[in-house]
Amino acid sequence: MSGKEWWRPDVFARRKANLHIRSQAVTAIRAFFAARDFTEVETPCLQVSPGMEPHIKAFTTNLADPFGGPDLTLALHTSPEFAMKKLLVAGMPRLYQMARVFRNGERSATHHPEFTMLEWYRAGAGLDDLMRDTEDLVRICARAAGTDRLRRGGAGCDPFAPWRRLSVAEAFTEYAGIDILATAPDALAPDRDRLAAEATRIGISVSPSDLWEDIFFKVMLDRIEPHLGFDRPVILHSYPLSMAALSRPSPDDPRVAERFEAYALGVELANAFGELTDAVEQRRRFEADMALKQTLYGETHPVDEDFLAALDFGMPDAAGIALGFDRLVMLLTGADTLDQVLWAPVAG
Repeated sequence: MSGKEWWRPDVFARRKANLHIRSQAVTAIRAFFAARDFTEVETPCLQVSPGMEPHIKAFTTNLADPFGGPDLTLALHTSPEFAMKKLLVAGMPRLYQMARVFRNGERSATHHPEFTMLEWYRAGAGLDDLMRDTEDLVRICARAAGTDRLRRGGAGCDPFAPWRRLSVAEAFTEYAGIDILATAPDALAPDRDRLAAEATRIGISVSPSDLWEDIFFKVMLDRIEPHLGFDRPVILHSYPLSMAALSRPSPDDPRVAERFEAYALGVELANAFGELTDAVEQRRRFEADMALKQTLYGETHPVDEDFLAALDFGMPDAAGIALGFDRLVMLLTGADTLDQVLWAPVAG
């Protein structure tokens, strides 16, 4: 019998309990947001720009013009972020979406080329609000799943305990013995050689072609992530400013950005930003990211000019977060891989 025949009743039966919990979690999430006056929205998967992260690969396609004009190249979004922020500009103060998103070349125990991203935004809010949202949401999903533990590979984590809050700088010091901010005397142009020397000192292999960001992630993956969230979940906050992505600088420390990630059992569950609203600065970051993408992969994505126009028109101060729903279900059920909590896997 082919392992690809997921639809065979005996094969599908192994996942039915997980899928029941998935459905319970979806119901709990919708009730959670309804109780907090959020509106559920739906935005197109096809976008001019799928997202501007240098290391994320997108799927592209051609939209045929029914009137004989030229085809339009579009991409499947890697996040619904741009469209949802346009809705913030349009006047939607609290919104969320259970979005199908697409990332090419990603497949592992915790990655899938098509997956469900739970994304929500609050106008007039900050990261503390999103931290509380995330803690409360995970707890409500755990109750809906009938469990008081998140589980993975025989390990457990208590989402009902107070979540640990740890800055990136504290994590690098605690788990790797590196002063990460000292390797970025210029916050927007960190010193690659300083971090390379520190990584080499602790036994991390560094290639001559590695950028500062590459080395950062090598240390994160090898020395830090494996320790995060093994008694209670961890909120890792205050990322170096050069990794700000779409987030604004911290008013408390100009070296870092208003960004956090939530971890449980070594798995990244969510990524949150105090949203950048400066269209000029956002364009500069997009151009820098695409220059890096061109250097690394020989490809770029177009800038969503409509998104920048919306920022320029006036996006309210807001905070937003993306949570990997399939990963959360994986931890709620104790499943080993994402495939075990999906209704149907992508072929391959």
